[in-house]
Amino acid sequence: MIIMIAVMSALAPPSGVKAYDTPGDGGSSITIEWQLSPDDEDVDGYEIHRSTDNVTFEKVGFVGKGIAQTEDKTKDIERYFYRIAAVRDTARAYSPSHGPFSSSAQWFSTTMWNVLIGFIVSSFFIIFYIYRARKGRSLFIRKIAGLSAVDDAVGRATEMGKPILYSLGLGQIDAIATIASLNIVGEVAKKCAEFETKFLCPTFDPVVYTVSREIVKQSYSTVGKPDRYDPNSVFYLAASSMAYASGICGIMTRERPATNFWIGSFGAESLILAETGAAMGAIQIAGTDNVTQLPFFITACDYTLIGEELYAASAYISKEPLLLGAIKGEDFIKVIIVGLLLVGSVIGLVTKFQILSLFK
Repeated sequence: MIIMIAVMSALAPPSGVKAYDTPGDGGSSITIEWQLSPDDEDVDGYEIHRSTDNVTFEKVGFVGKGIAQTEDKTKDIERYFYRIAAVRDTARAYSPSHGPFSSSAQWFSTTMWNVLIGFIVSSFFIIFYIYRARKGRSLFIRKIAGLSAVDDAVGRATEMGKPILYSLGLGQIDAIATIASLNIVGEVAKKCAEFETKFLCPTFDPVVYTVSREIVKQSYSTVGKPDRYDPNSVFYLAASSMAYASGICGIMTRERPATNFWIGSFGAESLILAETGAAMGAIQIAGTDNVTQLPFFITACDYTLIGEELYAASAYISKEPLLLGAIKGEDFIKVIIVGLLLVGSVIGLVTKFQILSLFK
């Protein structure tokens, strides 16, 4: 027993404990540092103890010997006291407690300068091309077959005296594909208003229904034909995917639309819709960000928007300077990123060959 007490008393505690709010983070973290115990070579590690009243401490972490820093996950509204214990077997030597300390969120992360630089460069090119577009400069956007056919599709429906059917898919209002489709439906509605073509837009979600109805109504007013807007042209159909698909198939069978637009988020019902439309003899333009449904649209539709063509569609159709400038700026940024990747790959290969040559 005397020997055990001697061993325990010989263990020196760590010293110089200090804590501070972890810099450049979103809060909820305190960094604790200390000076290692003089007996660091003989200890098993260090326990981190925390208290909110500097009386009752609880163990909140453990690090191995030779380590003199750690982070503790906290609540920003609390104030904490810390002490560090050097551990060897069952023996513990505690440092004095220090505190109180608290954490808070930082405005900037000093470890992410690359993100800031990328943001500044991206913003510069986007603003630059938006400025050029507003000055009337021509910005080249590659031809997208499905979007180039919109005018012909609307014209065909007008000549045949048949309606145009537009579906925004099954996405909620916060889905990216649904937002992209809402931008496109407004442009299609404008062309329907100009040609005085009947427009049908059955919706899946009540919120999407409300938004799309206002967009279509605004489109008719924009082209100077608010009286041609039919409040029943945009309507809520069903909130079940198969019920929605069945309802649209029934509409196609009765109305015999000349052109179908399937643009948005689609699931297993995509082939049902596209096949029924093909059987009706309609021109079909589709677009979705659901990769698993693209093969069905490509097979059954005349035109399919693939990948980012869906997101660029509204800019392509409307020729709006703000949208065109943003698309052009983003494309230029992609070119820069690809260039940096190629340069990095070349540097990596050269470095690898240089290292290999050292072993020859």
